[in-house]
Amino acid sequence: MRLPWPLPALLAWGVAWSLYLALQPRAGVLMALLAAMGVGVLASLWGQGWWRRLLIALGFPLSLAITGMASLPAWTWLLPLTVLLLVYPLNAWRDAPLFPTPQGALCGLDALAPLPPGAAVLDAGCGLGHGLRALRSAYPQARLHGLEWSWPLALLCGLRCPWAHVRRGDIWAARWGGYQLVYLFQRPESMARAAAKAQAEMAPDSWLVSLAFEVPDLTACARLPGFAGQEVWVYRMGAGAAASGGATRDGGHLRT
Repeated sequence: MRLPWPLPALLAWGVAWSLYLALQPRAGVLMALLAAMGVGVLASLWGQGWWRRLLIALGFPLSLAITGMASLPAWTWLLPLTVLLLVYPLNAWRDAPLFPTPQGALCGLDALAPLPPGAAVLDAGCGLGHGLRALRSAYPQARLHGLEWSWPLALLCGLRCPWAHVRRGDIWAARWGGYQLVYLFQRPESMARAAAKAQAEMAPDSWLVSLAFEVPDLTACARLPGFAGQEVWVYRMGAGAAASGGATRDGGHLRT
């Protein structure tokens, strides 16, 4: 359940301040500051939209600076920005913000896009691994791969999904040709780029699956009814891409 704004920010700031005040007498100002900032950055992963994430992550250090409670060298105030850039690299801002794949969002996908046992499946932009978990539920015998540009997110995803091969990388630079299915949860602005890449690199009869947004220049062969209005669009590459004319499977039950 998502809390209404600004409750997520207020909770994150409150936890960060509590941790800072508890640690500062024991561990020192710098360690307490790093721990509190870490809480803010981790909490920002669940913010909706870049501005809300920035507010959640930077709220504690900015409020600390305003109050003047910590006597620190000037360079230490670059730490929040450094940590934030590690989690949200600048060149990843053009892609989709971190928004987890809802639990059960891909239920029924295996019937619409069947794969043989051991097929290679890629979650392009795997974030914290919610999409990989949904793919594992749909394809328990597949070889799952996750690709994520932010190395802290890739590290956390690997810890959460030890059964998947997760690595840091650029989804647009990596080759998609070795996968029987590529799953995306991007944004409308990047869908044309995804279509061009899939058509250039993916093998005939492989599958491209997009949550929430249609892929231009491709005809969906099937779709699952969406979670909160976000449908799952299924595309078959090559000659079979337009075969079904956008059939809909009503049995896909998408709820958390």
